[in-house]
Amino acid sequence: MKSDVVIIGGGVVGSAIAFFLSTDKSVNITVVEKDSSYQFGSTARSAGGIRQQFSTPENIRISQYAVEFLRNISDHLSIDGDPVDVSFIEGGYLFLAGDTQIPILYNNNAVQKREGVPVALLDPDDLKRSYPWMNVEDLAGGSIGLEGEGWLDAYGLNQAFRKKAISNGVRYIKDEVVSLGSAKNKVIWAHLKENGKIEGDTFVNAAGPRAADIANMAGINLAVHPKKRFVYSFSCRQEISACPLTIDPSGVYFRPEGHQFITGGSPLADNDPDCLDFDVDYSWFEEHIWPILANRVPAFEAIKMENAWAGHYACTHLDQNAVLGAHPEISNFYFANGFSGHGLQQSPAVGRAIAELIISGSYQSLDLSCFNFERLLTGAAIREINIV
Repeated sequence: MKSDVVIIGGGVVGSAIAFFLSTDKSVNITVVEKDSSYQFGSTARSAGGIRQQFSTPENIRISQYAVEFLRNISDHLSIDGDPVDVSFIEGGYLFLAGDTQIPILYNNNAVQKREGVPVALLDPDDLKRSYPWMNVEDLAGGSIGLEGEGWLDAYGLNQAFRKKAISNGVRYIKDEVVSLGSAKNKVIWAHLKENGKIEGDTFVNAAGPRAADIANMAGINLAVHPKKRFVYSFSCRQEISACPLTIDPSGVYFRPEGHQFITGGSPLADNDPDCLDFDVDYSWFEEHIWPILANRVPAFEAIKMENAWAGHYACTHLDQNAVLGAHPEISNFYFANGFSGHGLQQSPAVGRAIAELIISGSYQSLDLSCFNFERLLTGAAIREINIV
């Protein structure tokens, strides 16, 4: 087999790259994805959030394009005129802050305002008026996205990208890459577990939590680590009205999901090993999540956990920001990795950006060169400063 571009990984990032590449009808594209059901990848198991409240201008601009894309998704991904619906709900993101976090909240707000983000700062009285179901006694303030933030059907977006890419001529192969072959500082083929070798002019690593394994096949050390995250679904007897996706100062989040809620939170760094299994720790909810929920929302003292699942983040060790673009020495090997939980919301802009790099050799719409691979070698971190 031979292809102009071989994309390793058919999740939302890989499929977004495939779609944007496929708008150039002269490019032959193959996507290799081992999970043909798409039920066990990072995309389908994510919480589906999208926000503009970042501290790095580039991350803000990436999300701004995603919002524009999602609001007009049928213009991009419709097939034969059929509308595309990924249930994008602009319910907002609400970041809560204690006294020590207020300076960060205000500094971030200044960056967001300069970038045109519709966001508002709230004091405790504002919080109490807007969210009467919330305990604000230990809070010093908050920040709410007024529009262009919320959540969507993550699996639905992945499938919409995939189906449109296929309709444009992209070939998807259900298989697993087991090795890569190189010559003269280029990757020249990928060996598949079931279908032998596929040759290519350009290769893209969009393998999510397995990105480091794929990079290693090309002799590259990619410091992107797979981390496991739990999502718990629960019901509450009392109505909680106008609830945004709320991030407690502890880092625990919750948001509505139909008539229920979902919640989760990241563990401390010393209790966050590399992991690729899907085992769920139910005690984590009982011991760490529920007490924080009950403190923040008194009605959550009487909740009932209904379901739980595990998914994976691909975290860049240096700075938890994405690694994008070609390798400095293996010039036909591109990276779209290490999104640290933001891959879904960043997929439209990243898909467009990587396609531009491959087709024209440079970023055309949005300069994302700050996320290049070289920074992993120099240690020039891009710090995303959150309030948690």
